[in-house]
Amino acid sequence: MPASAPASKPNASLRWILMLVGVVVVFGGVFLAKALFASKTNAFFDNMAQPAVTISAAAARQERWSNADEAVGTLAAVNGIDVTAESGGVVRSIEFDAGQPVRAGAVLVRLNTANEEAVLRALESSARLAQVQAQRWQELGRDKLVALDDVQTRATAAATARAQVEAQRALIAQKTVRAPFSGVLGIRRVNLGQFIAPGTPVVSLQQLDPIFVNFSLPEQMAGKLPEGTAIQVTVDALSGQTFAGTITAVDPQVDPATRNFTAQATLANPEGALRPGSFARVGFDVGGERDAVVIPQTAVSFNPYGNAVFVITRTARQPGETDAKGKPLTGEKLVVTQRFIKTGATRGDLIEVLDGLKQGERVVTSGLLKLRNGTEVIVDNTVQPAADARPTVENR
Repeated sequence: MPASAPASKPNASLRWILMLVGVVVVFGGVFLAKALFASKTNAFFDNMAQPAVTISAAAARQERWSNADEAVGTLAAVNGIDVTAESGGVVRSIEFDAGQPVRAGAVLVRLNTANEEAVLRALESSARLAQVQAQRWQELGRDKLVALDDVQTRATAAATARAQVEAQRALIAQKTVRAPFSGVLGIRRVNLGQFIAPGTPVVSLQQLDPIFVNFSLPEQMAGKLPEGTAIQVTVDALSGQTFAGTITAVDPQVDPATRNFTAQATLANPEGALRPGSFARVGFDVGGERDAVVIPQTAVSFNPYGNAVFVITRTARQPGETDAKGKPLTGEKLVVTQRFIKTGATRGDLIEVLDGLKQGERVVTSGLLKLRNGTEVIVDNTVQPAADARPTVENR
């Protein structure tokens, strides 16, 4: 029989090499395909236009503004105090009704004076005796029967006794608490039978007509508001009502901390509608008129480093721009650019632009937080923020 051929031994090194080559080819193909996909994806998104942001817009317009200004202040009573007791004691009677008007000198509270009146009677008796003795010693002194020094001593004792009587009467008068001026009473703070110490508040008393309004102004306004300048005051509690008054005092000192000075105006308040402590808006005219470029206050981003607006401009689209579905976009688009401006006075919902914006330029009035330089926008003014120089609040 012919001898059989020997079996070939498998080459292990070759198998490892072939396996490694196969792994490299497979993984290389995977990574290459992923890289190509990522490149195509990035190219698509790089050329795809960002979705437009819907905003509302308004054009900067020119208005004729008077050189009027506004400040905030606080109403204050011409006379306003917490009525207190000068002397301590037990409340014997309360002779007023809370919240009612009262005339100057009216009795409000009487304290127990039984002990003081008993002391007063004793002092009056001593004073009468001292007066009789002084008269007798004067007669004896005229007849040279007693020394002149003794006559003067008796006269001094009588005067001292009378002074003690007057002091006791003043003490008793302090036990009766009276209204120091005419006004409107507040809430009662004491009760019958209560012991009160000297200085204890009994009731608030406020004189409401006329009434003051105190407000602060920057030092640049010094000398521009002399006494007698007419002012108009509005308060939130009385919407739609305006109260006229005149400046009656200007503080000559400027506060070094705020660089402001205080002015005070007096208003007629016959109905008592204005109440001390209320927040007030004070308007006044410093004369003259000017042309002002104004925009809604909602268009302005107020920042520590400067106030800015987003200005809307029309620009041509770049070649290759597509929408989210890859469809090419042509024509023009609206984009926004942030611009810093210098602002001035405000009137209601409007603010004056002193520099950085021209009449007719359109600015974004809502949706500012969604914007950055170059953002494409769609203007939808179906809902527009308020932009009124004299806004009114609707009661609902």
